[in-house]
Parts: sequence; structure tokens; C-alpha cells
Amino acid sequence: MAPRFGVWAGRQYFLDKMTLRDLVRAYFTYYAILAYLALAAITIVLTFAWSASPWPPLLAAALVVPVYPLVWYLLHRFVLHGKYLYKWSHTAAVWKRIHYDHHRDPNDLSVLFGALYTTLPTIALVTLPIGYFIGGPDNGLGSAMAALASGLVVTCIYEFCHCCQHLPFAPKNAWLRRIKKLHLAHHFHNEQGNFGITSFWCDQVLGTYYAHPKQVARSETVFNLGYTDQVAERYPWVARLDRPADLRQSEA
Repeated sequence: MAPRFGVWAGRQYFLDKMTLRDLVRAYFTYYAILAYLALAAITIVLTFAWSASPWPPLLAAALVVPVYPLVWYLLHRFVLHGKYLYKWSHTAAVWKRIHYDHHRDPNDLSVLFGALYTTLPTIALVTLPIGYFIGGPDNGLGSAMAALASGLVVTCIYEFCHCCQHLPFAPKNAWLRRIKKLHLAHHFHNEQGNFGITSFWCDQVLGTYYAHPKQVARSETVFNLGYTDQVAERYPWVARLDRPADLRQSEA
């Protein structure tokens, strides 16, 4: 469970019943967002402290921006929408928390945000090697910190855009309307396409893009990601997590 404190203590947020002002307040008090922002500030300071030249860190931070959509696409399509996480008892709870629950209720803000124990290692694993490689022996540490800071900031932007896509309003900006439409089609029409959030070039290149719901058939597993009752009979760990504690203990 995510820590609950401040305005999050003892309550839940549902985006279909929220205004943009409500979202901003909840967003900037959520523990994961606070952690990203705090770590970004620390890594920016370390970038200046550990860099002999400003150019490698700037290049590393800039390179992370176009890399992020590709990484997200691969994780979203092949890990979050993959089948192997729910087939293993040790990863079933992780899969349930980081994606299954979000598709079951796309408006529940508490399961829209990524879980720190999965997001932070992933961000570090992707960004630190990029920064260190660009910085080389003289600027490796500083550039690695710059790349990590960039990844953290981009994650915050991604999370906020993702939240806005579930708010009940029509953006005036054409680009925002487009990405909202494409993402909602992923949630409510066919989950096997439109894996991007703010960028859909990976979908276009890799053949999973659809501009209009009429282009693909409606999916029967859009809310359960293929974890049907029949699948649960063979791989019951996710289903057991939804049952009362006393019933789960009696089945163990």
C-alpha cells in the first residue's frame, strides 16, 4: 500500500469526479511525486558538483527525453501487458499494483501513479548508463546525475499528463486532445494498442497505433488484461489478493 499522509490520509481520489485544481493539489502531495522532485533537486546539485564541463551533462539530460518514450513503450507493452508477472506468485502482487488495478479502475488516482519500488530502479537503470557513457572518465558521474535528474523530471511530466488524460474535461490544445483520445481508447476500447502516453511514435513504428477505435475490434479484456476467471483458476495469486484476509488464509 502507498503511504497515506497530508491530504491523502484516510481518503481516495477518483479522477472522473475531480477538477484540475483538485488534481494539482493531490498530485503535489503524493509521496511518489514528492520523492521524484526531491531526488531531482539532489541530483541537479550533484551534477554541478561533479561536472568539469557543462556540455556532457546537458547532452545526457537532453538524450533521456527521446529515449523515455521508447523505454515506456517496451515496458508497457511487454511487461505490464505481458502474462508472466501474474503467473508467478512472487510477482503477482507487483503486477496487480502497478497495472492490473489501473485498468480495472482507470480513474482511481492511487493506482495510476507508479510504485516507487518499481519506478526508481527502472529510471536509474535506464538513465545512469546513458549519462556515464556520454560523460566519459572526466564527466561520467556528473553526466550520470544529469541524466537521472532528467529521467525524474520527465517521469513527473508523464505522470501529470497521464492524470489529466483521465480528468473529465476536453483540453483546448489540439495535441492534448489527441493524446487524451488515444490513451482513453487504450483503456476503454482495445488495450493491445496505443501504449504511449505523451508520445505515440513507437506505436506508429511498431504497428500498435490506431487513430480511431473503428480501426480495431473492441477488446473483451480491456479491463482485466486477459486475467479472466479461467486464467485465475490456474494462476490464482492475483485473484486471492482481492479476497478477504481470512478467506485467503484458509486457502493457503
